[in-house]
Amino acid sequence: MVKHIILWTLKEMSEEEKSVVKAEIKSGLESLKGKIPGLLEIKVVANGRLESSTADLMLDSTFESFDALKAYSKHPEHVKVADEKVRPFTASRACLDFEV
Repeated sequence: MVKHIILWTLKEMSEEEKSVVKAEIKSGLESLKGKIPGLLEIKVVANGRLESSTADLMLDSTFESFDALKAYSKHPEHVKVADEKVRPFTASRACLDFEV
């Protein structure tokens, strides 16, 4: 299995806007479960951030294999969510992929 962890920092916006954007990212990405072969688990942590945090939200996902992760990155459903709900609102992205 492969874990795919992403940390995002959002662009400058009001706290109200951030709340809406976080909810849209969470619902969009979590809706991919069951739609993409090899995607076993997907969860977005968007709330409960402590002051010590340096990111605004996190994606925690698990795939059957590295090949499944590569297929996910190009899958039309994922690309649509990323292009419409994630990329326009994020200033930075950090990724950690590893085998478990």
